[in-house]
Amino acid sequence: MIRILLAEDRGTTRGALALLLGMEHDFEVVAQVGRGDEVVDAALVGRPDVALLDAELPGRSGFDAAADLRDEVPDCRVLVLATSGRPGYLRRAREAGAAGFLVKDGPVEELAEAVRRVLRGETVIDPVLAAASDPGRD
Repeated sequence: MIRILLAEDRGTTRGALALLLGMEHDFEVVAQVGRGDEVVDAALVGRPDVALLDAELPGRSGFDAAADLRDEVPDCRVLVLATSGRPGYLRRAREAGAAGFLVKDGPVEELAEAVRRVLRGETVIDPVLAAASDPGRD
């Protein structure tokens, strides 16, 4: 089973995403949090394989939480999720050690495949977010 931590500040979105991911035969959502400053503690308890972090979390951004996970729970791969690619987002995700940067409102099948890909050691970057986030850098 692939163990997943989900960090999203909107409770209904978090719950729906957890439900959809939980329907994947090889996924188990082991932790759900609504704030970035709750991510590391939840990861230390739940020991996820992958953390899905909203870029804009209260308390600590998804980028800061990703960097914290890199230092505190280095075996956990991170996917940063955003609704849009704001300037600097892709750079911040990379600097924080994230293995991927994806649109959070995309099809759950694409997100599930991205989770599996990062566990195989691949980097996954949504091309639309990359272009919008860092024009001229990729």
